[in-house]
This record gives sequence, C-alpha cells and structure tokens, in this order.
Amino acid sequence: MHRVFLYNMFYKYIYEITDMKNQANDSIKKEIENYIYNKYKIKPEYPWARYPDYCTFKDKLSGKWFAALLLVERGKLGASCTGKPDEPVYIINVKADTELILMLAGTPGFLPGYHMNKRHWLTIFLDGSVPAGQIKNYIDASYDMITNTPTRRIYEAVKKIPKGRVATYGQVAQMAGNEKMSRAVGNALHKNPDPDGIPCFRVVNSKGELSGEFAFGGKGAQEKLLIEDGVEVNNGRVDLEKYGISAPLKKLFNARKKFKIYTNIKNKEKYHELRRNKKL
Repeated sequence: MHRVFLYNMFYKYIYEITDMKNQANDSIKKEIENYIYNKYKIKPEYPWARYPDYCTFKDKLSGKWFAALLLVERGKLGASCTGKPDEPVYIINVKADTELILMLAGTPGFLPGYHMNKRHWLTIFLDGSVPAGQIKNYIDASYDMITNTPTRRIYEAVKKIPKGRVATYGQVAQMAGNEKMSRAVGNALHKNPDPDGIPCFRVVNSKGELSGEFAFGGKGAQEKLLIEDGVEVNNGRVDLEKYGISAPLKKLFNARKKFKIYTNIKNKEKYHELRRNKKL
C-alpha cells in the first residue's frame, strides 16, 4: 500500500509539473499573439488542419510570413533542446540575417529555423529561456525585413499625398527613396492591394495626364475620384501647377475655390460674374 501511495504521489507530481509548463507555454503564446495584434493589427492564421496548434502571421500587403508559432515535442528539435523528448513546447520562427542565425545557433533558446530555410529563419523557444522583450525585438526585426521593400515604400509614399493634391510617378519614386523607379511605381499601383487605404488615383504622369481605362475600375473612374477629392480635371489632365504636391498653397486655394463654385450648378452665374470682375 505504501509503495502504491508513493507511485500515485509521484505521478501526480509529474502531471502537475507538466500542466504548469503547458500553462506557461500558453501564457507566452497568448502574450506574443497579443503583442503582434496590438502593434501590427495582424491576427494569427491557422493554415494546416492537421496541425491545429500551428499558426502564422503575415504582412497584409505583401502576403509574406514574418512569424510562425508551432507546438512541437522537444525531441524533434535536436540535441540543442533540453528537457524530456516527448514534452511539447511552443516555438516561434522569425526571419533573421544569416550572420545572426549562425551566431545564435547552439545558444540556449535558439536554433536555425525548424522546418524552414535555416539560412533565413531563426527558431526561438517560448519556454522562458529567452526573455519576452528579446523575443518581441526579433519579431519586430523580422517584420521590418519583409516590409522594407521598394513596393512597400511606394505604397507608403502614395499614402502621404494629401487630399486635393496629385503627384507624378517620378515624385512618388522620389518620395519612396529612388527617383529612377518611376516604372516600378506604375507596376506597384497597378497591383494595389488596398485601394481604400492607398489612394493611387492621386498619381498622374509627368504631364498631369490620367491613367488608361483599365485602372481604378474602368473608364472615367480616376477622373470621378479626383473630382470627388476636389481636383479639377480637364480633358483627362490635371493642372500640376495648381494641384501638384509642389504647387504653392495660394494657387491651390484659388483653384479649389474656382472649381467648387463651377461644379455647383446653382453658383454658375456667380462663377461667370466673378470671372468678368477678374476676382477669379
């Protein structure tokens, strides 16, 4: 009886320790998920029905992963992983420089990417061996690696074009850090993944001419959007001296004033009266 009692106590102790470790794993996992959502507004995706505990995080614009959370038995992670082989542990895969991966390989809590390209991905254990703050830094670095691209910089530049203004492809390229990639600007805007958030209709060519019929939803769509934005369009062209991002504010104000009066049918007589008196 005494031996049975000791066995029961022993297994109860093992169960409690395992349960505590699993709770710690889940706590760190939730902390990481909350951090990514709060900072980047990105929710985890669960792409594999066979592995319901595996989730990934990807950039909304590029569709590329920057982190993957996996629940894996320690025995599958190689000799560098300490602990019982059948004990599950959460890990996170993040993008990293090859030099950093080589430097950290073999360090407690790290190993080259598990089930990923080991030259470009780093695996971090979420078992407390690596501080949470340090893990978050690696997540941020991974996110920066996949988002700091010419296409992303183009989209960010277009977002900066204010309402009622337009920019040329060359100006957007300049704002994105490389004045020679005007053609790349056109290609990026043609594949715009977020038309509501990235106002590519505010981009025109160097003469102020609008894009072809294929863009922005069909013939006349860009013109309609610009007019709603407060920009005057004449014969498929915008006056860059009035509405360009480099145009003086005084010219822009006067142009908007004229356009606002002219587009209001009730004010057409007032418009012509002001023109005759040279007040417009």
